[in-house]
Amino acid sequence: MNTAEQSLNRWRLVLGRQSDRSIPFSGSDLHTMESMEDLLEYLYGRAGGEDVRGGDGSSGSSREGGTGDSVLNTAEWITRVRELFPKQTAEVLEKHALEEFHMTELLADKAVLEKMMPDMSLLKMVLQLRHLMQGEVLETAKRIAAQVAEDIRKKLENDIRRSILGRIDRSRSSPVHSARNLDMKKTIRRNLKHYDPETQQLVLQEVYFSARVRRYSTWRVIIAIDESGSMTGSIIHAAVMAQILAKLPFADVKLVIFDTNIVDLSGQVENPAEVLMSVQLGGGTDIGKALAYCSGLIETPAKTCVLCVTDLYEGAPEQRLLQTAQGIVGSGAKLSFLTALDMQANPAYDRVLGQKLADMGAFVGALTPEQLGDYIGRIFSQ
Repeated sequence: MNTAEQSLNRWRLVLGRQSDRSIPFSGSDLHTMESMEDLLEYLYGRAGGEDVRGGDGSSGSSREGGTGDSVLNTAEWITRVRELFPKQTAEVLEKHALEEFHMTELLADKAVLEKMMPDMSLLKMVLQLRHLMQGEVLETAKRIAAQVAEDIRKKLENDIRRSILGRIDRSRSSPVHSARNLDMKKTIRRNLKHYDPETQQLVLQEVYFSARVRRYSTWRVIIAIDESGSMTGSIIHAAVMAQILAKLPFADVKLVIFDTNIVDLSGQVENPAEVLMSVQLGGGTDIGKALAYCSGLIETPAKTCVLCVTDLYEGAPEQRLLQTAQGIVGSGAKLSFLTALDMQANPAYDRVLGQKLADMGAFVGALTPEQLGDYIGRIFSQ
């Protein structure tokens, strides 16, 4: 799209489809422009007077809700706005939504938030607006994140563990556990959540043994999660998958999230809700910098798997990313770029960069969580 077309399209978005002198969209990506206009109309179509999309939110004119039907709901609108508009523009739209059109019940009313169905759609919206929440509403949002993450874990864990352990068991015998090798500290720590205050007993649902009796060499799994807003669904599933993998007796999981900065959350890998509430959606992306950090976490390349969950839209020069990726592959570590990690696994990513990475030996592609479990099982059984 050339500069003239971009300018015309922006004016069309500013004027709206109800303007007297409508300007048709131009360029190759008409669907995206029409989707952006739908999002603007969903918000500004509520105005019963002066359009506020260019204002500062100080107008005192009264507003009335629009009468037209909409296929969007608030949660979907927020998610789509963060996907299609630049971060600063999205924040202005959210400000107008909250202050001009009083869409504040999701942020300011704890009771309303508690009544909403805790599902993926709501969790995505919570992550998009977490930076605007505070006090009791933020605590409620954290509980929602914990509940949805736990629901996903319950649905996935048995199949994932069976997929991974089944592949390993077909080629190797089971490890022999004995009382003298019981890892008491780890067993108590991992089972504290099952403590029964009435009987004052600790119920051991899982028992852990020290590494010296394992038949399997410990694998280090390094998971790097891109904080891009378009990756929200993948971020949620990646956090849950990290928790599931961390519970395997032979997996040492490291977890980092990144944009242009890197945050190491390895200490919170068993608490996906804390991981999710640490995510700052939007902003720039420096995949090469994150991959270089992950490279520094590799100790035994032959027993290391690096999983980078990203859409591969690199904001920094890609040369560092390619060089670091080549170094990881050359060391003997397994390197994978997961362009989507959710139940649909419908990827939208930079295919040119993806092909370059695939050509050097990295895995590049979209996977469902079950497919990732099977993929990791094949790696661990080698």
